[in-house]
Amino acid sequence: MVVRAVRGMKDILPDEAVRWQRLERTFRTLVERAGYGEVRTPHIESTELFVREIGEDTDVVGKEMYSFQRHDDALTVRPEGTAGAARAYVQNNLAALEPVSRWYYIGPMFRAERPAKGRYRQFHQAGCEVYGDEGPACDAEMIDLCAELVQAFGVRDFVVHVNSIGSAGTRARYRDELAKYFTPMSAALSEDSQRRLATNPLRILDSKDPRDREASQGAPRVTDVLSDDDAAHLAALRRYLDELGVPYVLDPRLVRGLDYYTRTLFELKITTGELGAQDALLGGGRYDEMISHLGSKRPVPALGFAMGLERVLAVTPAGEARPGPECYLAPMLERATGPALVLGKALRQRGISCELDGRGQSLKAMLRRASAMKARLAVLLGEEELERGEVTLKDLERHEQTRAPLATAVEVALAMLASSGAAAAGSAGSA
Repeated sequence: MVVRAVRGMKDILPDEAVRWQRLERTFRTLVERAGYGEVRTPHIESTELFVREIGEDTDVVGKEMYSFQRHDDALTVRPEGTAGAARAYVQNNLAALEPVSRWYYIGPMFRAERPAKGRYRQFHQAGCEVYGDEGPACDAEMIDLCAELVQAFGVRDFVVHVNSIGSAGTRARYRDELAKYFTPMSAALSEDSQRRLATNPLRILDSKDPRDREASQGAPRVTDVLSDDDAAHLAALRRYLDELGVPYVLDPRLVRGLDYYTRTLFELKITTGELGAQDALLGGGRYDEMISHLGSKRPVPALGFAMGLERVLAVTPAGEARPGPECYLAPMLERATGPALVLGKALRQRGISCELDGRGQSLKAMLRRASAMKARLAVLLGEEELERGEVTLKDLERHEQTRAPLATAVEVALAMLASSGAAAAGSAGSA
């Protein structure tokens, strides 16, 4: 019997990994240009961290976390990146070392949820966090960065949704208003939302169940109960987004699924329908109270976003295939393998990617393999080459070949690759 990967977890093979590397490279380039430095946090954290900060009544904590007991420790494989980054920020006392910290991360997360297109039980997120800046300009700059990122990935059909959930007092007032609204119609809600009504009615607005969506149509809007300070913060954010030229919609129904958010919330949603009802590519917002909850001696405002890489890849162009080696080394008998190994090492030390095929195949089979791999140069070592102390170098793009002594083979290979590359560039330029 073949042992298969766990349901909801998939292999990323080399040809597909090229797309991942391209996406990650683009992400790193743009966020580092915006002043973010990489943080790498453990994949396993204390279960208490996620229960306290994400919220005990959220689906993530209540249904989806992979948690276990090891000796006396209650541990969880991380379901998201923000809580761990915030814990690292507090534990390492960054608030005392620098006024503003900008971090980014890329890595796997784990949730036991129903697999769907672009949604897995082991999935990967890339995200950014800013600590120490409470101003709406920071929020606008991050939202603009998110729009720039997805455009750089090749996504064009999207819309930015923005809302404010308010500070702690506003959230409490809004919960009361929602409870009053939903209580008379509780029988029409889904079972999950009937439970949420008693614990956190904001979660009802985040439900994808058609019954809950219908019931939410006339629900109070959080923007109607914002404090003056919260309203001013939202108004300034919208003004900055306008100045940056970021198209957005104000979405009073946007609440997101985690309890740690305060004030600004945002999501970037695709409009092509490729991801079904789960149309958000990325999302984030403020979590100004989390740092204090985690034991910081001073309050520190915070803001962040995360994107699911599988979801982004599901809606972006495939791009170029994995490149083959520049040089294919083909020893055609056992005693030619040693010289081929030495030559391969010398070529790699000079910056040339090369692959040695030590299976002892026929010349025809090796050239066919080299062409299939899209190698530019094949270096052949057979009986005749060994007797002469030479190698045969075959340019597979220009269909030319030459012989060279083993002692100068590296320099000849470099010259042939340079000549072939220059010819290809000239051809592309004239086209």
